[in-house]
Amino acid sequence: MLDTTLLTTLAAVVREGSFERAARALHITPSAVSQRVRLLEERVGTVLVVRGQPCTATEVGNRLCRHAETVALLEHDLRRELPGLQPDAGDAPRTTLRVAVNADSLGTWFVAALAAFAAQSDALVDVSIDDQDHTSTWLRRGQVLAAVSSVAEPVQGCRSRKLGALRYRATASPMFMARWFPHGVNADALARAPSLVFDHKDQLQAQWVRRVLRRDVVLAAHRLPSSHAFVSAALAGLGWGLNPEPLVREHLAAGELVELLPGRPLDVALHWQVAQLQSPVLDQLTRQVLAAAAAILAR
Repeated sequence: MLDTTLLTTLAAVVREGSFERAARALHITPSAVSQRVRLLEERVGTVLVVRGQPCTATEVGNRLCRHAETVALLEHDLRRELPGLQPDAGDAPRTTLRVAVNADSLGTWFVAALAAFAAQSDALVDVSIDDQDHTSTWLRRGQVLAAVSSVAEPVQGCRSRKLGALRYRATASPMFMARWFPHGVNADALARAPSLVFDHKDQLQAQWVRRVLRRDVVLAAHRLPSSHAFVSAALAGLGWGLNPEPLVREHLAAGELVELLPGRPLDVALHWQVAQLQSPVLDQLTRQVLAAAAAILAR
């Protein structure tokens, strides 16, 4: 059996990103953190942490972190059922649930789910951001316990729940439209007009073009890794992009933004993939995620 203290220390280093921050979180010295991680690596027989800025887990390290967090989650649930197991207030551990979410969900509806969850639970949530097509990879690697994903097929060891579809509108400022699309939206104009993309994984603009034109177009693009910056950039005339409808609804109504092709939205189906654990606190988070999604996402 592996020492729970060593596993908890490893998880803290990966979660906090450094030995120093992990030491502060655990109320021990950085030297003690380093010794514990080194001892665990010796017992397992492989490197578990890639030392850097930030520190990251190896594949085996991620599996052990997932195990440590699962044990902590089960103990959290057990203490709720058996109050006599509660530690002294000063030593009470805080369970952390690591989840992966796409930026547009975080910017439109997911925070409401977290707020409702936090009102009922003392557990903490550690959110990582990635494209909705890639968040399921975090589950496969054991880096998170749950994820908002465009992948419907359950990841091994997880169950999948349909959330609904986040609706996107291809939008730009009237000034941008007058400059780049004076003769309408067509392949030639789209190839010249600057688009907006979140990062190199963002394929929404390309998907929308493929859907409306039935062909691929190589798009020039500004990269802006922020949902709200996307809206600000569109308003400023920097480029056109697929913006979540909840973020641009008022701007469209006011005429500050217009659709490139009215009535041609792109709906991205989202799913909640969550580890198959008998855990009341994880079930509680799932209930709040489903409720928040139902209030915003299209059915």
